[in-house]
Amino acid sequence: MKPIKNVNASDNYVEEDYQELLHDTIAVIESSRVQIAKQINTTIMSSHWEIGKLLEERKLDSKHGDQIVKRLSVDLKAKYPNMGLSPRNLWDMKRFYLRYYQEDEKLRRSVALLPWRHNLVLLRYDLSAEHVFFYANEILNKGWSLDMLNLALKSEYHLSLQASEKSNNFAVTMSGENAEYANEIFRSRYHLGFIDAVEPLKELDLERHLVNKISSFIMELGNGFSFIGNQHTLSFNNKDYHVDLLFFHRRLRSMIAIELKIGEFKPEYVGKMNFYLSLLDKLEKAPEENPSIGIILCAGKDHLEVELALQDINKPIGVAEFQYLIPKNKLEEMIKNEINKRNKDLGDEELRN
Repeated sequence: MKPIKNVNASDNYVEEDYQELLHDTIAVIESSRVQIAKQINTTIMSSHWEIGKLLEERKLDSKHGDQIVKRLSVDLKAKYPNMGLSPRNLWDMKRFYLRYYQEDEKLRRSVALLPWRHNLVLLRYDLSAEHVFFYANEILNKGWSLDMLNLALKSEYHLSLQASEKSNNFAVTMSGENAEYANEIFRSRYHLGFIDAVEPLKELDLERHLVNKISSFIMELGNGFSFIGNQHTLSFNNKDYHVDLLFFHRRLRSMIAIELKIGEFKPEYVGKMNFYLSLLDKLEKAPEENPSIGIILCAGKDHLEVELALQDINKPIGVAEFQYLIPKNKLEEMIKNEINKRNKDLGDEELRN
C-alpha cells in the first residue's frame, strides 16, 4: 500500500488517488470480515465440541439416551432456535468429539476452522488423520464448496495424489529455497471437476471451460496465483506464438505458463514449453522477477519418460496430470454407494424419531 498524499482540498484529490484509497479501504474491510467470520466459526465449532463432550461424558448413546437427547433438543431449540440443535445434530456433535478428541492438536485446530457442514461430510468417510488434515487444508486454502469436497472424496482424490510422483526439474533449474517452494505448491495431479464436463473435451474447449471458471481454477492451483490471460501472444521474428494460460505467482515472483494437452505426455511438449519460457523471459520478464516457470498439464504421464525429457533442459518445467471426468464404472459405484448410504441415514433417522 502506497502512502496517501497529504491533500487539503477535495478538488486536488485526483481520481487515481481516490480509486487507490477506495481499493485499500475495501481490502481492510474484507480482511476484517474474513477474520471475524473465522472467529465466529471457531466459536461455533468450540460449542459443538463441548456439547459432544458432554454427551459422551454422560454415557448417552442412541440406545440408552435417545429420549433424553430428544428432550434436550426441544428445550435447547426453544432457547436458541437458530443454532441447529436437532437431535441428529446433537448426535453428530458427539461423533465429532469422539472422532478427534484423541488426535493431535494440529489436526484438531484444522477441523475447528472448517464450516460445520464440511466437517459432517468428512465424518461420513473412513479417513486417516493424515487424509483429514489434507482435506482440511484444501478447504481452508482453496475455499472448497461442499460440492467440490463431495466430488473429491467420492473420487478418492487423496489417494490419486499419493499415487503420483512429481515430475519436474525444479531442483536443478531454480535456487534452493524457490525450488523447494515450487515443488511444494505445484502438484502431480489436478482435479478439474468444477468445469462440469460430462464428456471428453478438445484442448481449446478445455481451455475455454477453465477460463470461464478461472476463479475455481486458481483455487485449485493454490494461493498466490494471478491470472494474466489465455492464448497470450508472444511476437518474435515476425511470428506470433500463443501460451494457453499465463499466470503470475507473487511469492515466486515468476510468470507461470501452462500448456494444456488432452492426451498422454509426449517428450516434444518439453521443447515447445522451453521455447515459450525463453520468449517470456526475453520479451516480458521484469529485471526484478525470477525466470518463468512452465507447467504442462496432460491427461497422463510416465514419470521416467518425463524425467528423461527434462534431463538437459535449463528452464524450470513441471509435468502434471489432470482429471475432470469420472470413469463410468467408478461413477456407477459412487451412485450405488450414495443411494445405500442415503437409505441407511433415512432408516437411522426414523429410528431416532
